[in-house]
Amino acid sequence: MRVVVVGGGIGGLALGAGLRRRGLEVAVFDRDKDVAATGGYHITLDDRAQSALRELVAPEIMRRLLASASALRLRDRDAFWDRRGRLLGRGPDLSGHPGIDIDRITLRGLLAEAVGDDLHLGRTVSEVGLGGDGTPRVLFTEAEPVPADLVVGADGPHSVVARHLAGGPTNSPAGIIGFSGRTLRRDLSPGEQQRLGKRSGLAVGPRGAALYVGFLDPVGNAVLDAPELRMSVTTGPTYIWGAMLPESAATDSLRALRAGALQAAVLERFRERGWAERTLEVMARADPHSVAAYRFNAASTRAAELAPWPAGRITALGDAVHATPPTAGMGAGAAIRDAAALLRHLGDVADGGTTPAEAVHRFEAGMRRRGSEVLTLAMRTVRLVLATDTALGAAATAVTTPILAAAARLRHGRPAPAPVRAARPGRDTYR
Repeated sequence: MRVVVVGGGIGGLALGAGLRRRGLEVAVFDRDKDVAATGGYHITLDDRAQSALRELVAPEIMRRLLASASALRLRDRDAFWDRRGRLLGRGPDLSGHPGIDIDRITLRGLLAEAVGDDLHLGRTVSEVGLGGDGTPRVLFTEAEPVPADLVVGADGPHSVVARHLAGGPTNSPAGIIGFSGRTLRRDLSPGEQQRLGKRSGLAVGPRGAALYVGFLDPVGNAVLDAPELRMSVTTGPTYIWGAMLPESAATDSLRALRAGALQAAVLERFRERGWAERTLEVMARADPHSVAAYRFNAASTRAAELAPWPAGRITALGDAVHATPPTAGMGAGAAIRDAAALLRHLGDVADGGTTPAEAVHRFEAGMRRRGSEVLTLAMRTVRLVLATDTALGAAATAVTTPILAAAARLRHGRPAPAPVRAARPGRDTYR
């Protein structure tokens, strides 16, 4: 069986690595010319995603991954803040958590290495379809078509493959524009280093503004203490943050900006919404060249509406099917689990236990359930953020957050913080 994978993101590379390891003929095509040409948040992999990866890559690749990853169990408990930086609550104890965080670039590089020569970069797919004899074919903008026994689309939310199968888009804008960046912990003031701590956290304010701050330290919080195997692009304590604003003509125009201009524009939008300067410090002191903008896309949370096509010799996985906003930190892990599931079902074909069509049918049924699960979790945060952009939601947020902050101070036995200056000179943050 010859499998052609369209897309060299996390899911496509994971599948390619697994197929190659099983000795199956595979070719992975991606339009990027460099696997390091990627951005976004760090990636969280729970125990299920890690188990799937162990099926797909060799043990030595897994060891290098763990040596380059940051352990959630070594982090402090996550925190929830308001736009003034007041503590509202904490997340669960992570001391026994099996999850890990890893740079997207690092993970993609490791998976690309596992795919080896079967990865073909700089190849843009223009179309997929069936030849006259019913054989799947992949067409390129500047290369000859490639036939296959099975084509798998792993080409993200704007998937050419999934669009062909579904007859149209498989997802739609979720209503939020995201902005991400990287800030070294040492570049923050001592006060912000202490407030943010060695944890991840989320702050939500009125008018649909939210800020996620993720803590990543693959050196100090290494999952596997093996410096000789480490290849993480993050080499010290770093906050990888994601800001969120409701999608509108005003915020959508920010997507055309780059680097410092984008950074300044996002900060101004948050200041207009009354965020205190200290809560914005992590954005203000970021590396300007790390700042990027992107739209949140989401598929349906209903399993029955995912992969709405009959099973055949062309299929898709990951965000091509269940495009997931990053608000649950589970999208990449779900794509990896998709890849492992498809590999298992294709193994049944090789063993003579089922037909290719039945294998794809079973794979897609499981993928629908996985996609629905992660989408449901991710959309809870999206809906929470968007709810604060209504008149009622903004008022409720402004009223309840001081109450929650006061309750948090009582629980933790802390005095009320001294007033800090608001974004605009002369305005008090508690106004």
